[in-house]
Amino acid sequence: MFWIKQIVIGDGERGLLYRNRRFQRVLPPGVYHFVDPRKRIAASVHNLAKLEYTGADTDVLMALMDGALAECFDVADIGTQQVGLVLKNGKLEDVLAPGTRKLYWKGLVPVEVQAVSLAETLEVDVRVASRLRQLGVLGKVAVTVDVPTESAGLLFIDGKLVRTLAPGAWAFWNFQKNVAAEVVELRVQSLEVSGQELLTRDKVSLRVNLAASLRVTDPVAARTKVVKYGDYVYRELQYGLRKAVSGKTLDELLGDKASLDADIFAYVRGRVVELGVEVLGVGVKDVILPGEMKDILNSVVQAEKAAQANVIRRREESNATRSLLNTARLIEESPVLMRLKELEALEKVTEKIDKLTVFGGLDGVLNQLVSLKQ
Repeated sequence: MFWIKQIVIGDGERGLLYRNRRFQRVLPPGVYHFVDPRKRIAASVHNLAKLEYTGADTDVLMALMDGALAECFDVADIGTQQVGLVLKNGKLEDVLAPGTRKLYWKGLVPVEVQAVSLAETLEVDVRVASRLRQLGVLGKVAVTVDVPTESAGLLFIDGKLVRTLAPGAWAFWNFQKNVAAEVVELRVQSLEVSGQELLTRDKVSLRVNLAASLRVTDPVAARTKVVKYGDYVYRELQYGLRKAVSGKTLDELLGDKASLDADIFAYVRGRVVELGVEVLGVGVKDVILPGEMKDILNSVVQAEKAAQANVIRRREESNATRSLLNTARLIEESPVLMRLKELEALEKVTEKIDKLTVFGGLDGVLNQLVSLKQ
């Protein structure tokens, strides 16, 4: 008859019966007939494969929770200082934000909701973080930070530095509080200060390129005592370079760069030590002079080298003259030596002659071609 209402609940389903839009009871699988001439009875059928109850009357059902409802639903009521971990078949599948209230159908899949307190720590357990990363939801519910080797992590909660983080992968619940993390490099870093226009003590304009190596020894101080420690060290290198160059003449700079490096190093090291930064070394790479000054210095160097070459040439000429004088004295004192010298001269002459005609035999060569001293 038309006033008989039939409701069919299949296997793997549950029904919720309402009369005058008020909850009456849960309908297990089966076929139900209700006399409803005024159409006051309604039922909603839910598939148990979708474990979460999505009806608009969740809070009403939780308020009416009794024995029958308790047998059909698992209740998740997460406090404002808690995070809920939803486990299905013993495996983590979802995360509930603080203050969340949900119902899950019982029967098809075992559901367990674990409440994790946020009052003690915001750090996410390693196994939980690994599972959430596998599900692809870790970045939505937590702040993640990877701290490489030779680095340090700094954790800030609501703008306050809370702790330092050792190398590794970290995750922190991002509920109710503003969580941020930064990574500070602890390895040796290089810093270049290029193209600094400076004046020496004797008013010579030049450009200097400087290189420095540094490392962070106290990441907390380097992050909290100065906005950007790299910019601060760069500026102090500029000041130290300007101070050191202005106190020296051009000749002193070109003649002893090591003292310039030492002066800059001493200045900068004392300025940055309280910031948790250690300057390991400072070195001047290039001293670039303007074109006119370069020409003048080249002329000076050329004149100095020419003078040195002249001195060497005179010294060698004196040595050669002295050697000739000694040889002449020996020849004068020894006729045999004189004869040997004559023969050497003859040998050198004959090397340059293509054809030689000799008359009178060997005596003719010795007596007529070469006049011998009597």
